[in-house]
Amino acid sequence: MKKLDMVYEGKAKKVFRTDDKDKFVVQYKDDATAGNGAKKGTIEDKGIVNNKMSAMLFEILEKEGVPNHFEELLSDREQLVKAVKIIPLEVIVRNVSAGSFSKRYGVEEGILFDNPVVEFSYKVDELGDPLINDSHILALKLATEEEIEHIKGMALRVNEVLSELFLKKNLKLIDFKLEFGKYHGETILADEISPDTCRLWDTETNEKLDKDRFRRDLGNIKEAYQEVMKRLEQ
Repeated sequence: MKKLDMVYEGKAKKVFRTDDKDKFVVQYKDDATAGNGAKKGTIEDKGIVNNKMSAMLFEILEKEGVPNHFEELLSDREQLVKAVKIIPLEVIVRNVSAGSFSKRYGVEEGILFDNPVVEFSYKVDELGDPLINDSHILALKLATEEEIEHIKGMALRVNEVLSELFLKKNLKLIDFKLEFGKYHGETILADEISPDTCRLWDTETNEKLDKDRFRRDLGNIKEAYQEVMKRLEQ
């Protein structure tokens, strides 16, 4: 597989074409941002952890019936993926109150919900990724009713699989963000799954082992990411 020109550079990854039109190479960066890019920095070796963790979790999810874009790990920082066309929606699944949910609705962090909360945001940086509902998605023609329900179903299945997996590693999956894309007419999971996109708390101490350590200047960011990877590999 030959890597060609870069087609996209985001906050945390670069995407390259290959000599196979159906495949991309994704390269994970150490760059870190928060507040829709308002805060910027670098987390040493973050790209290595996120690349390997995403690969591991995508493989697990595929076996559990969640189709996704992952093909194979190429190196410490690169993986081969299906060339999906990303749907401009971020899908957030919340199990416990935290982050923007707590701020938005004026509730303390750490409240366990009776049922998972599924939110959508419109993935447009210039607009600040605003929250939208099903009616907005239909009005903007971002997805059909069937696709919305399919995406929700997949997101909740991801939540079931990952919550159980992380719990075995003494981690609570507080919330997480997913993205989906179209590949030959099928809607599949894409992007990444890592401490950049998941809130993960230690089950005993509630210590934050995710990007909140960067957002909130808590320190030991590199160590937190590596601790999650270490637990998953055990």
